[in-house]
Amino acid sequence: MITLVPLLLSIVSLADPPNIIVILADDLGYGDVGVYNKESRIPTPHLDALAQDGIRFKDAHSPSAVCTPTRYGLLTGEYAWRTRLKRWVLNGSSRSLIEDDCPTLPRSLQANGYVTSAVGKWHLGLGTSEPTNYLEPFDTGPLSIGFDHFEGIPASLDMEPYVWVIGDSVEAPPTNEITRSEHRRKGGGGFWRKGRIAPHFEMQDVLPKISRTACRMIRSMAEQDQPFFLYVPLTAPHTPWLPDEAHRGRSTVGFYGDFVAMVDTVVGEIVDCLDAVGVGKDTLIIFTSDNGAHWPEADVNTFGHAANFIWRGQKADIHEGGHRVPLIARWSGHIPPGSSSDATVCHTDLYPTVLAAANVPLPTNAAPDGINVLPVMIGSGEPIGHRDAIIHHSGDGMFAIRKGRWKLIEGRGSGGFTQPARVQRKDGDLEVQLYDLVSDPGETQNLAASQSEKVTELLRLLEAIRNREESVQTSQ
Repeated sequence: MITLVPLLLSIVSLADPPNIIVILADDLGYGDVGVYNKESRIPTPHLDALAQDGIRFKDAHSPSAVCTPTRYGLLTGEYAWRTRLKRWVLNGSSRSLIEDDCPTLPRSLQANGYVTSAVGKWHLGLGTSEPTNYLEPFDTGPLSIGFDHFEGIPASLDMEPYVWVIGDSVEAPPTNEITRSEHRRKGGGGFWRKGRIAPHFEMQDVLPKISRTACRMIRSMAEQDQPFFLYVPLTAPHTPWLPDEAHRGRSTVGFYGDFVAMVDTVVGEIVDCLDAVGVGKDTLIIFTSDNGAHWPEADVNTFGHAANFIWRGQKADIHEGGHRVPLIARWSGHIPPGSSSDATVCHTDLYPTVLAAANVPLPTNAAPDGINVLPVMIGSGEPIGHRDAIIHHSGDGMFAIRKGRWKLIEGRGSGGFTQPARVQRKDGDLEVQLYDLVSDPGETQNLAASQSEKVTELLRLLEAIRNREESVQTSQ
């Protein structure tokens, strides 16, 4: 069992709770960011600088290899497969996934004196009816789970309806129709689905609007005599790939690389805005991605760019490329600059970690799948809390369990976009994959047949965690 050392919060000197910003990129790969991959062919100077001023986690994971369940896990500290969502994602007309009585990160901060705002891609459902009624105010959504203010889009930027949401209603209803656009890989305009769209809604304006709105929210919240929490789930570099003219040609990775460069610029604009209003040093900034890049092997070969670094697979897959993501944190005076960590962490840890930084107690029964990794961030010790292992989840619902150097996948195939997604068992084959990530980080050698005791142990632990029974004793 891992021993987790307790830590007194007083060592962090939290007389004045920090402002907190969480920036969540959409489909950004581990290997896209220069500080993670020296051979990246995309310039990311702002993210590199953020890491140089803070800490870079090298073994960080999204709770799912696709976006809706990751967003749920980040805001609730709970794996989304414990909800009604067992595979894939919601759509633009889905009802709310987060129940009104569910403890959430924004609600906990709001109840303890924080001003809370969010801008960007929601993708957690709106309202209690399905399909969502976009002609009337939503009865549930960002405002009902702890945000004082929200602006953004309902789901991914390639999912209809294409509208801008403000608070509990839309800026303009989706009364027009838009035709489908093909993917850039096939010579199209960036890929989006046909469907309803609001008048004057322009796809290419969304990411710049998120940046402008985030800065406006920062200026407004900084004027109040309260700490603030800002959640910025970006819409990029998810499709449609729409880099503006200023970023065309910034990379050698085509439209995708240029769009990643634009994401980096947006992060720089938000950080610059914090510094401009004089609160940069008083703000804990966390940057990460909701899953790996949607970057198949064909793209790696075409552009010579490993968006998911050395990790096997891509977005939606159960292999590391699907869920191992960049995670960077900066907090001046608390997080040692230029530091890094090999600790295995998950987005479900952000809820208890942020509350610890804010000196806010974690509500009873909140964040059941998260632990407090603030001591790791500030370089003072081990995580606070108990967790036997981390659970990974693919797009189509395949499970994996990670404990130390071992990763066991409950199934054959990728469970996601990489083919074959599922492999039918043949006589004599085991239905699992077992990898030693220390000696085989690329998950090339399935050791299940030769490590039967480890397979049995990890399957037992996986089942216990799924049933919230994490008292199973396991060996290292």
